Amino acid sequence: MRIYLLFNTLALTGIIHFASSFSLPPNFIPRQQSMPPLRASSSPSNDYDVLIIGSGIGGLCAAAMCTLYGYSTALFESHSAAGGAAHGFTVRAKDVGDFHFDTGPSFFSGLNPDLQAKASNPLRTVLDALGERVECFKYDSFGLIFPEGHFVHTTEFGRGGGVLEKVSGDSAVEQWAELMKRMEPLENAVAAMPTAALRFDVGAALTVGQFLPNFATTNPLENLKLTKPFSNIVDGAVTDELTKNWIDLLCFCLSGLPASGTITAEMGLMMGEFYAPGAVMDCPRGGAKAIVNALARGVEKNGGQIFLKSHVDKIVMEDGRATGIKLKGGAKVHAKKAVISNLSVWDLFNSGIVDCTAFPEDFVKERKATPVGKSFMHLHIGFEMTRQELEQMQAHYMYIDDWSRGVDAEDNAVLLSIPSVHDDSLAPPGHAVLHIYTPATEDYSRWQNLDRKSEEYQKLKEERSQYLWHVLEKIIPDIRSRTRVVRVGTPITHQRFLNRHRGSYGPAIIAGEGSFPFPRTPINGLLVCGDSCFPGIGVPAVAGSGILAANSVSLDSVMAQLTLLERLKR
Repeated sequence: MRIYLLFNTLALTGIIHFASSFSLPPNFIPRQQSMPPLRASSSPSNDYDVLIIGSGIGGLCAAAMCTLYGYSTALFESHSAAGGAAHGFTVRAKDVGDFHFDTGPSFFSGLNPDLQAKASNPLRTVLDALGERVECFKYDSFGLIFPEGHFVHTTEFGRGGGVLEKVSGDSAVEQWAELMKRMEPLENAVAAMPTAALRFDVGAALTVGQFLPNFATTNPLENLKLTKPFSNIVDGAVTDELTKNWIDLLCFCLSGLPASGTITAEMGLMMGEFYAPGAVMDCPRGGAKAIVNALARGVEKNGGQIFLKSHVDKIVMEDGRATGIKLKGGAKVHAKKAVISNLSVWDLFNSGIVDCTAFPEDFVKERKATPVGKSFMHLHIGFEMTRQELEQMQAHYMYIDDWSRGVDAEDNAVLLSIPSVHDDSLAPPGHAVLHIYTPATEDYSRWQNLDRKSEEYQKLKEERSQYLWHVLEKIIPDIRSRTRVVRVGTPITHQRFLNRHRGSYGPAIIAGEGSFPFPRTPINGLLVCGDSCFPGIGVPAVAGSGILAANSVSLDSVMAQLTLLERLKR
């Protein structure tokens, strides 16, 4: 029993890594000049070993791993570009040129191919397994705009001379040191198990068993803390208000919940790596789309196929087993081993893509009752700014207006990304791009009955974006006069372009009260990946979910998985 609990706890921790500490939310802007169609005009074969629905990072990672295991694999995406929330888009401004925008994740760590990989980083694991490099710019700071003042965040945040000492004094520095000390054994537990080793069948005896000696020096009781709310760890070490507020904001940016709702595992390696001496963050050249392109290349070079503009109407189920899919237009494709869904839990069980009567009634009821996280407001802006001016800026800023309202309050916390600080390729000379948004605090209810073509919708869009302009002007006071291109994203935009239920960021599952389900379902051969399943929300988590889904297709992948594990050790 002890080994079972240890395995399940470490399975959770091993796949949640700070590959994208702040998983910036999806924004579903039309994909003008996005990633070129991969297989949009070709037709799929009649059957494959594995079919994958949805090309978010979870779906792409699942497809990549399946191809590495030798499965014939096809991925089907409704839209014209792969990547889901990370697809990116381009807007051409007359007489100026092209502006390339990120649509979701833009805050990464651990991806730089010139730096040593950590086995617990799931996205890097997949990229390395594929032999795909994502060129990155390294940087080590970002801006903080708090009620207490304007600061530059570095790894010295909680040390002497850092932000905490400046605001709260020596006591806060001592508390921070105690918090980091308490995180050390948790970080070690997470790092002990490579993401790629995990699976949930008897094959784990071979793939996971070889790493169990790594836990000889760990305390199982400490490990069990990883599934509890991170606030349990924080409250035992910290009383300083700014420290607690900052931890809440970090947790919220990662999981969509404050520390009281975020599992400790999600913060385990993040805190250790984020504040390690010399720690750096990565800005992918070309934006997050470069990661999507690398994953897609890897899928295709290993024999997989990606079909864009290929909407799946139905998952075909026969005698309790998923046997294939039916595409819009009526074409059917057979799955010899599995169908993997990268849909949200609500879109899987509410859209009609599956026959819910084929599942146990309690299972469907529980899945449909998954708490829904809120949505976003976004501004994507192409603007004039010289290279000299950009060099005075940070690539990211975190803003909060009033700590007392809570990090999850509407029109309070704002995140800003200016990738042009590092990457000149995203905008014409003398120009830059930015993405500013409210992180999962926009309530869908005010939008749900609006027609996106109506005047009422346009007015609300203008009204609800003003807070973002207000915050942006605190950082770039004359931004309105500099602006050449503007795109506004709303919950309706999210819902429309990612088929995302209520435009949600993802499930609002509170640590200690609920847990994310594993990839298997009561239907044989139907697996799930993405942010509605274990381990949860965020780029590192969804990449891990894709690995787990691939590892759950069939026991016959064990030998290929062992070969891959040996290769990754080199």
